[in-house]
Amino acid sequence: MKVISKIKLPVEKEMELFEKKFTQSMSSKVALLNRITHFIVNRKGKQMRPMFVFLVAKMVADGKVNERTYRGASVIELIHTATLVHDDVVDDSNRRRGFFSINALWKNKIAVLVGDYLLSKGLLLSIDNNDFDLLKIISVAVREMSEGELLQIEKARRLDITEDIYYEIIRQKTATLIAACCSLGAASVQPDSPEVEKMRHFGELIGMAFQIKDDLFDYGNERIGKPTGIDIKEQKMTLPLIHVLNKVSPKEKAWVINSVKNHNKDGKRVKEVIEFVKKNDGLDYAVARMKSFQQEALALLEEYPDSPYKDSLILMVNYVIERKK
Repeated sequence: MKVISKIKLPVEKEMELFEKKFTQSMSSKVALLNRITHFIVNRKGKQMRPMFVFLVAKMVADGKVNERTYRGASVIELIHTATLVHDDVVDDSNRRRGFFSINALWKNKIAVLVGDYLLSKGLLLSIDNNDFDLLKIISVAVREMSEGELLQIEKARRLDITEDIYYEIIRQKTATLIAACCSLGAASVQPDSPEVEKMRHFGELIGMAFQIKDDLFDYGNERIGKPTGIDIKEQKMTLPLIHVLNKVSPKEKAWVINSVKNHNKDGKRVKEVIEFVKKNDGLDYAVARMKSFQQEALALLEEYPDSPYKDSLILMVNYVIERKK
C-alpha cells in the first residue's frame, strides 16, 4: 500500500464526504465557471491539506469530527486553490501537476477572476456559518503567504539572505498554510482550546521540514519533476547555499554570488555551484536542520494518546522528509 493511502486510511470516509461538499462549495450559476471548477476538481493532487484537517481534528477529539471540520477543510482547499491559480498567472506557468494550467487554457483574465471567485467562496463559507475563528486562521495564512512571497522577491534582487531571513520566508510561504490546516482541524472540534496553538506549531514545523526537503531536491540526482539547479537558475537562495556562503572565504563567496546573479543561465556554471555547495557540506547541514524540525514535530505528538490518527500524522511527518518528489 502506498504511503499516502496508508496515511488517508483513518479518515477515508471523511475524505469521500469532503469531496462531495467541496465540489458543492464551488458551484455557481455561471456555466463557464462550473466548467473551470469541474476541471480543477478532476485534477486535484494528493489532498494533503484536508487530510491534515481531519487527522488533527480526530486525534484531538477522540475520533470525532463535525460540520465545522468539513467547512474548515473546504475553506482551506478553496483558498489554497485560489492561490495556485493566481500563482500560475504570476509565474506565467502553463502547467500544473502535469496538466495545462487555468491561464494556459482560458487566459490570464479568466484565471485571475476564477481565483478571486474561489477566494470569495471560501470567505463566504465561513461568514455564512459564523465560523469567524476559522476565518481568522485562514486570513492570517493568506496574509503571511503574500508577505513571504514578496520578502523572497525583495531579497532575491540583492541576494543578501541570512539564515534567519530564509526561515522567515519559508515559514510564511510554505509552513503557514500547513500550520493553518492543523490549527483549523483542532479549532473545528475544540475552539479556544490550547490544542489550536499546539497544532498550529506542529503544522509549522512540518512545513519548515517540507520546504527544506524541496530545497534539497535541487541538488539531488533523484527524479523529481524539476531539473537540478532550477532554484539557482531562478536566483532563489536556499538553505544549502546560504549555509555555504556563511562559511567560505570572501573570494569564494563573491564567486558564488556572481555565478547566481550573472551566470545563472550557464548550465556548466550552475553545475559548478552545485558541486561547490555539496563539497562545503551545504547539503549535510540542510538535512540536519530538516531532521531537527521533524523531531520537534514528532515530540509534540507524543503528548497525545495512541490512535490511528496519531499514527497517520507520524507517518505524514516522516513522509515529508523521506519522499522522493
